Amino acid sequence: MKDMKRINYMVWMLLLVALWSCKDDEQTVDFALDRNRIEVGPTGAKELIQVLSGEDWIASTDSPWITISPANGRGTTTCEFRIDSALKAEPREGVVRIQNLSTWAEREIVISQQGYPYLIEVDETDVEVSNFAAFGTRYFDVKIKTNVDFEVEIPDNAGWLMNEGYTLELDRGIRPREVTVRFNWDINTMPVERLADVVFKPKQEVVLARQDGLNVKQQAAEPIQENSRAGDSVALLSIQRSLNTLSSWDPSTSMKTWTNVELWEEDDEGYTPEKEGRVRKAEFQLFNTKEGIPYAVKYLTAAEELHFFGNTNTFLLSLTPGDDIALLTQLKRLTIGAYGLVELPKSFTALKNLEFLDLGSNNFQTIPNVLTKENFPKLRHLILNANQRSVVYDLSNTSRTDLGGFIEEPEFPVDLIKWDLETLVLSVNYLQGELPDFLDDDTMPYYTQEDIDRVDTLPQFLVDHKIKKVMPSTTRFAINLNRLSGKLPDWLLYHPALDWWIPTSLIYPQEGRAMDGTQAKFENEPANMNYYYDIYTTKDKPEMEE
Repeated sequence: MKDMKRINYMVWMLLLVALWSCKDDEQTVDFALDRNRIEVGPTGAKELIQVLSGEDWIASTDSPWITISPANGRGTTTCEFRIDSALKAEPREGVVRIQNLSTWAEREIVISQQGYPYLIEVDETDVEVSNFAAFGTRYFDVKIKTNVDFEVEIPDNAGWLMNEGYTLELDRGIRPREVTVRFNWDINTMPVERLADVVFKPKQEVVLARQDGLNVKQQAAEPIQENSRAGDSVALLSIQRSLNTLSSWDPSTSMKTWTNVELWEEDDEGYTPEKEGRVRKAEFQLFNTKEGIPYAVKYLTAAEELHFFGNTNTFLLSLTPGDDIALLTQLKRLTIGAYGLVELPKSFTALKNLEFLDLGSNNFQTIPNVLTKENFPKLRHLILNANQRSVVYDLSNTSRTDLGGFIEEPEFPVDLIKWDLETLVLSVNYLQGELPDFLDDDTMPYYTQEDIDRVDTLPQFLVDHKIKKVMPSTTRFAINLNRLSGKLPDWLLYHPALDWWIPTSLIYPQEGRAMDGTQAKFENEPANMNYYYDIYTTKDKPEMEE
């Protein structure tokens, strides 16, 4: 029994000694850190620091970009230091102090962080684009990582490449942001590749650690053999592709089988051996484009007639035909209708051989300045009807100004009447005001006795009543459904071709109100044509007029 008590006593003594030893060890732990310096890059970092202590401690810093977790504790602890990303280009330094709350001893950790260097980093510095793509798809995007705003500099000789506007938000200080810059490109019409070296130039004077450029290469165009039948076929297919027509030709078949295409044949008027088998006439209908006439049209150098009609959403477009079609100086007949045109370029005047021009169903606000007798000396037929974007009955009760229909013409286009065309069609527009009577215009002659004697169908009435000789060659004249008012002039009421003009349908009917509120209507519209046939006794009076 005594032995057992002695053993228990010794066990207790040993335990007390062990506990006392542990307490001494805890008290004798040195107050220290496993390191006293941290170096990180500009993106920031998380670092682990071990605090060696046997007592309570607390951490603090005056640098808001440094966070310690936990910020206090007892005994040896592993702390996580979080360093935010840099805000400036210059390096920065912060200090964290660990304090023993029993002895007030301090240990310091110095944290050094590099600043962000200024850079313009392009994710893809080499881009290659095709020579052709459909409208709306001719673009590519470039992602740029940067911390400085920049300008996009495209070489002057690379006008085929353009960039859209972009927004760079540098709201995170010097920390780089990623911005997407979109580049648009034009079709390459030449059989050689094109190159452009784009520079991204900083808007402020800084030293760049990295400055990437952009190298853009565009593939060469498919060669089109000029002045040849093969070249014509390639040109037709290229135009069709660019216009995105509803139907298409089969390139594996002969051009002779292509619909709306006529080739030169030996018995055609104007035929020459060089034209044999080449395109004489081509029509393009029902298409979808937001651009002018495709460049490949310039290769149709034997064509006498071209017809473009039926663009999608014409009323929404504001286009010009471009300059390429003006190279076809041999053209005699041209239709660019329902295309979305609002103007004709000056180059259009090169089409001196035009005899027929149809620009109907477009969006012209005014009569194009280039349409003059001097610019088109051979033109005999001009059609400018239905140039309304939308129908507004009362022009005085609308705030819209982009209505088309020649709404900006200050008066009826007198020069077109003086042109003395065989065909002049101006129906369904917004022409306003009165028809000119030319009574005070000495440049407009009267009918003479010589005229009456030379043409036995002309009545003596024209001379006796001093009727102005206006548009004597015009066999088709239409001005209906405009906003015209006032009196019908005598030169029209007694015109030798009035019955051919079908005035009750194509002259007299007007509609709506003009911009000044005037009701569109002719004051002296005849009830019938009896008066006319009483004068023109050699003409057969229609049954409806009897």
